[in-house]
Amino acid sequence: MIVRGTAEDRHIPVLRDRIVELLAPALQETGAVMVDATVGMGGHSEAILERCPGARVVGIDRDLEALSLAGDRLARFGDRFTAVHAVYDELPQILTDLGLTGLSARASVSAVLLDLGVSSLQLDEEERGFAYRHDAPLDMRMDQGSGVTAAHVLNTYDQADLERILREYGEERFAKRVASAVVRERARQPFTSSARLVELLRSAIPAASQKSGGHPAKRTFQALRIEVNGELEALKAVLPAAVDALAVGGRIAVLSYHSLEDRLAKQVLAAGAHGGTPVGLPVELPELAAYLRLLTRGAEEPGAAEINANPRAASARLRAAERTRVSKGHLA
Repeated sequence: MIVRGTAEDRHIPVLRDRIVELLAPALQETGAVMVDATVGMGGHSEAILERCPGARVVGIDRDLEALSLAGDRLARFGDRFTAVHAVYDELPQILTDLGLTGLSARASVSAVLLDLGVSSLQLDEEERGFAYRHDAPLDMRMDQGSGVTAAHVLNTYDQADLERILREYGEERFAKRVASAVVRERARQPFTSSARLVELLRSAIPAASQKSGGHPAKRTFQALRIEVNGELEALKAVLPAAVDALAVGGRIAVLSYHSLEDRLAKQVLAAGAHGGTPVGLPVELPELAAYLRLLTRGAEEPGAAEINANPRAASARLRAAERTRVSKGHLA
């Protein structure tokens, strides 16, 4: 089934009001720039552009259909919205191309938003293979114009690599059992569609675990999606780059949907919020002082009302921080 419609009809931005509350104070000056590094269908960017009339948004996404929908949604803002087709780990080059590099008086990157994971667009279009509840080709590429598919991973990776990605990216307790079953089954016939993979997972994962751990395909599909799109490697690259891009007083918000993403966000933001002066020194070394201030206490979660209205928000975790100074090694 091909799902069509406007971005407004198809997308409920998670924690929209809280994200606007956190980022808007950095976007009050005319010409302030927010980088929405995963613009999707533009719901968060729309809210920022409405709340901060002098600001503009650079929206990045690897999914051309999402960019098109976001462009339609945000067309009324004219040149206050700039769409960029790229993966977010290309952020430094994008900022250079747009003349937004450097932590100087001329720097104008005042906020960065990272809304991670798979989008509503990708989940709702069954033919893209992200949703395990529908039979579809095993694609899972966010950018359908490049990269390997989930079918390629399943049919060509050796058993050890399959087990590794299932364990590391899917946190699948039965990674070895699933990898062995995949290798055995693909020898009989290569995998092409999701229904056959789901059937294999139902038989490979113990029934008791399925009762307590949710759908048996959930962790394997997550692992395949992360591998196909190189999500964690891209996130490891973009988080420090996004912090580097902020002017003093700029803010970053990271919205994660599983523990692997949230752990990386926590590590980067916490590292910037704690000084690096060695224990035992009587005074803090200025060059090793904290350069971020945490704006959230731990990871914030959606409330019950939002989850009832949008069940996909249930796993969301939000962290945010503010840039407080130029740190060593950054441009002055």
